[in-house]
This record gives sequence, C-alpha cells and structure tokens, in this order.
Amino acid sequence: MNFIDYFIIIFYLIGLLILGYFFKKNKSSNDYFLGGRSMGWGPLTLSTMATQLSAISFISAPAFVGLKEGGGLQWLTFEFGVPLAMAFLMIAIVPTLYKSGVVSVYEYLEKRFDASSRLIISFVFQISRSVAAGVMIYTMSLILQSAFNVDFWISILIIGVITLIYSYQGGMKAVIWGDVIQMIILFIGIIICLVFGLNELGGIENFINNVDKERISAVDFKKLGFSNANKTDEFGFWPMVIGGFFLYASYYGTDQTQSQRLLSAKNMGTIKKLLFANAFFRFPITLVYCIMGLILGTLFFQDISFQESLNEIYMNNISSVEGKKADLMVPVFIITYLPNGIIGILIIAIMSAAMSSLSSAINSLSAVTMEDFIKRFNPKISDEKYVFQSRLLSLFWGSICLFFALLTGNIEGTIIEVINKIGSVFYGPILGAFILAIMTKKTHALGANIGIISGVLFNIYLWLYVPEIFWFWWNAIGCFITFFFGISVSQIINKKINKADNVVYFAGKREIVILVFYFSFIVALSLTLPSFLS
Repeated sequence: MNFIDYFIIIFYLIGLLILGYFFKKNKSSNDYFLGGRSMGWGPLTLSTMATQLSAISFISAPAFVGLKEGGGLQWLTFEFGVPLAMAFLMIAIVPTLYKSGVVSVYEYLEKRFDASSRLIISFVFQISRSVAAGVMIYTMSLILQSAFNVDFWISILIIGVITLIYSYQGGMKAVIWGDVIQMIILFIGIIICLVFGLNELGGIENFINNVDKERISAVDFKKLGFSNANKTDEFGFWPMVIGGFFLYASYYGTDQTQSQRLLSAKNMGTIKKLLFANAFFRFPITLVYCIMGLILGTLFFQDISFQESLNEIYMNNISSVEGKKADLMVPVFIITYLPNGIIGILIIAIMSAAMSSLSSAINSLSAVTMEDFIKRFNPKISDEKYVFQSRLLSLFWGSICLFFALLTGNIEGTIIEVINKIGSVFYGPILGAFILAIMTKKTHALGANIGIISGVLFNIYLWLYVPEIFWFWWNAIGCFITFFFGISVSQIINKKINKADNVVYFAGKREIVILVFYFSFIVALSLTLPSFLS
C-alpha cells in the first residue's frame, strides 16, 4: 500500500464519523432503535443485505467456492430456502410482530407467554450474536494483518472503535445509511475483483477451459446430510432447502439484528417490498461473488506467483491463520494483482463490510438489553434517559464483541462455516418459540420454555456427539424439537394461557406464487450452470 491507499481509507473512516454525527438527534426508543419507523424499503433492503452479505461473503464464500477442498458452486444452495422463507414470513410471522408495536421482537413473547420466555430468548440471542460478532472481527483482523501488514491491534481498533462511535451517535438511522454505503462499496469490490481476475486469466474462454469442473456443479440430490462424519455429505439439495427455510425464516423474522429493520419500516407495504427485494436480489449477488471465487480459484491454480504469495503469507502467519488458508485467497489477490488506489478501495470494502455486521450487532444487542431488561424493570423511564442509557449500552456491547474477538483462538474451517454453525444451534429453537406464540392457542409459558431449552440442548448434543448429521439440519431439528415439547408439555401440564392479539396477515396468492416460481427458477438456473461453464 502507498499514501493513496491510506488517504482513501482515512477519508472513508472520517466520513463514517460524520455520518454518525449527522444522525445524532434521537429523542425516543423509536428514534434510536427503529429510525422513527420512517424508513423506506430501498435503504432497508440494502441494509438488510449488507448485514447478511458482509465481509464474510466477500472473503470466505469465494474462498470456499474457488479454493477450499470440497468447495465449489454448491454454495449457491445456501440461497434456495430464501424465497420460501420470505413467503412464510409474509404469511405468518412478521405482520403480527410489526402490528404489536414492539421494539425488541422478544417483547412479544412476554405478551403471549410471560417474562421468562422473553428473557430466555433474549439471553440466548445476546450470547450467540456477541460471540458470532467477535469471531467475525477476530478473523477479519487476522486477514488484514496477514495480507496487508495492518497490525492486528490496529485493525481491531479501527473496525471496533469507528463502528462504536457512529453507532453510539446516530442509532439505527446511522446504522442503516452506513450499511447502504457499505453495501455499495462491497458490491463494487466484488465486481473489481471479478473483472481484474478475468483479465489476468486472459478472458472468459480461457476461464471456462481451465476452471475445475468438479467445482461447477451446484445441485446434488443424493447428499442427504445424515452421514457427514467425514464431510462428504454436505450441501445436498434437501438439507439446504429444508434447513435453509428454517434458518432464514428465523434469521429474518425473529433475530433482532434483522427483524429490527422490518420493525423500522413505514408500514406493512414497505415490509412486503423489503421481503420481496431481499428474496429476489440475494441470489444474483451471491451468484456474482461465487463466480468471482471460481475465477480467482482458477487463477490461483494457473499462476505460480499467486500460489507462492499466498503460501508465503500463510507460512509467515501460520500461528494465527492456521485452518483459514483459503480465506487468504481474496486479500492476497488484491495485493498481488491490483494497483494502488484500487487496493485502498478493496481494503475499505473488507473493513466496511465487517463494520456493517458489527454495527448491526451492537444496535440490536443494545435494543434487546434496553427493552427486555432495563425498561422492563423501569417502565417509566424518561425518553431522554432512555436514549442516554441506550448509547451507553452500545458502548458496552461493542466492547463485549471486541473482548470476544480478542479471546477467539484457533478456528477450524472457513469463517463463514463457523459463524453459520453457531447460528444454527439457536435459530431453529427461536423460530419454534415464535411459531408456538403466534400460530398456536393452547401453548403456555412453561411448555414454550421447556421446548426452547430442549431444542438448544439437542442441537448442542448433535454438534458435540453426532457429527454424522450435517449442521444445516440443526435449524429444522431444533424448531421441531421446540415445537413438539412446547405442545406436549402444554397438553400434559395445565397452566394459565395468555392470549395475545394475533394479527396474521395472509399475503395474496399472487405474491406466494411468484416467490415459489422464483425458487424453482433459481434451482433450475443452478442445475444448468455446469453446461454454461463447461
């Protein structure tokens, strides 16, 4: 890097601080955590996608596709469950949560069950989200240190402190508009890497002639994910569609990080547009960065200098990046093939994407802590004091995430797999709790709580003792276990049942048909990709 790259990075970081200052006026919980419920579907869509398609997607997913042993375009199957999950959310979950007027989605569980259900899920969310954010920050900092010679502590401080400051000042509006900027930069970075990589390979024809044919197959109906001890039964069609449906329904509908964006919408029409846009735009973006991964992976195996550069950086940092060699592919390509100035933009893409995920985690963690713990025990708190304490909680949770980042040690596998495993332990049981709350009438708090705990403990058991079952199944299994025990215990033990006003909005048949058709389309497209690339 030279002074041009450093100037670009510094200019961008100063811009983020100004953004936070610009949105510093927040007068209430709706202002600080929900942007005054005034956000349109455009910025909310980009913010939602920026949080999901973060630095992990820019670095680790292309590494999986292009370089990791056993990887390839099967990563596209991650997207198969998205349209179906969005349809389910429009039918059953999101309208009820939005019309309930809550800030923390877990507040609804208290209305339907009691405080214990709300606090259990809130606690589970806070632990899982802060740990996942810590893993992400730690690994991004290692990669910046290894590939760009940015000191580990400096990268931790830049990612953490800058994000803390603008999140502290501006609340949800600063987070959303920061995400919009970061999503645009991230996508530009993906296109730059794709174009430069293709140019280094000598064009599309040379790429198609030399791409590893074992990596271009995306859909496998034979892999069921039940004999996965040696990781040969991963990413089959059925576990990815069924497990993905439960994962994305939980992530977008009941995870505070994403559902907080839905609750920030102007109205139900905005939410419908947001869910539609997310369902339609995720797959094309994922396809682009997967093709980028194939191109860079092909270049890696064709160009000895690329291999030597990556191996040299890996060997010099083996104590810190062991197990994550493939994740160095994109950063090493950037410093090896791209000119100064462009390098600075790409470093910003990596850092800003990491900041996007961290800012979303900080804001959502602060929201659930404030709403589910502090305000619950002090309901008469003034708006001024509420906003002040919310800002202090942003600092607190940002520090906790950075603390977990510093504690994180050796991590096996690519980053994206690790973070998805952590989430898959909890996503199914959390979704199960909301299905019990919204879609059943005879489930009481004790039954729901036993169901939640049973679902989480069973998934942990599968992680530790049943490696044969592919972790994507945990999302479905955890949901079914939670639902089964919730219903069964409620039938066996007679307890008082609280009835909330369940407002279930049924999306029109046209919307559902469109989403199901789009699901069929992306599956068909994925099936035909090998013929285009061979």
